[in-house]
Amino acid sequence: MEAVLYVSHGSRKKQAKEEAIHFLNRVQRQVNCELSHICFLELADPDVLEGIRKLVEKGADRIVIIPVLLLSAGHYFKDIPHEIEKAEAIYPDISITYGQTLGVQERITDVLVDRLKELPTEMDESANVLLVGRGSRHPDTKTSIEWIAGELKEKGRIRHIQTCYLAALSPRFPDEFEESLSNYSKTIVVPYLWFTGLLYDSLEKSVVNAKEKGHHVYLASYLNDHPNMVQSLVDRVNQALSKGEEEERIVK
Repeated sequence: MEAVLYVSHGSRKKQAKEEAIHFLNRVQRQVNCELSHICFLELADPDVLEGIRKLVEKGADRIVIIPVLLLSAGHYFKDIPHEIEKAEAIYPDISITYGQTLGVQERITDVLVDRLKELPTEMDESANVLLVGRGSRHPDTKTSIEWIAGELKEKGRIRHIQTCYLAALSPRFPDEFEESLSNYSKTIVVPYLWFTGLLYDSLEKSVVNAKEKGHHVYLASYLNDHPNMVQSLVDRVNQALSKGEEEERIVK
């Protein structure tokens, strides 16, 4: 029996886990696979091995693992594969197919455009947009965020846009945020984050503090359950399911 295991990042914040589960429940309803389970890479339960165990107990002999991640970095290339290796040692007769992250897609940039439209301010020449990525030591992360910034600038008709990161990469958000407050009359912070969490909370705190000092600053919402996000992951799941079927035919 074929099954899908959704591996979300995880967070210490209860709301983040709830948002991820709500989102993935929507995806599950649109994917033609009767057996599936949700787990978390870190900071929340169940973990990956527990998720695989539950699927095996329910009769799964082919498992498609879907990384619920925006970009391909350390979690995708190292952490989840490490968990897969442990599972393969425990369940040598189980076939495991590993899916792809969402990666850079124009329809996800369209979500950012929609998030900007939700803000109670106009995108005029006085505004500077800070596109904020999580950050990673993997070299593709910076390239991806810069590509997204270029697309967002064009689609959102933005004159001033800069990229920055919350960890691992420079420039860091606190530095770029302070510089933007000093050089522009309006600053708009756009997080490239899927769900809420401690990182989004830190951005919100910075924006609130700046507003209290009299700055015109706005924080866009995270990507969350926008229809484009749901469809993007549904497509990734279907691609991985097709890949698993093809691999099985080759083995036979």
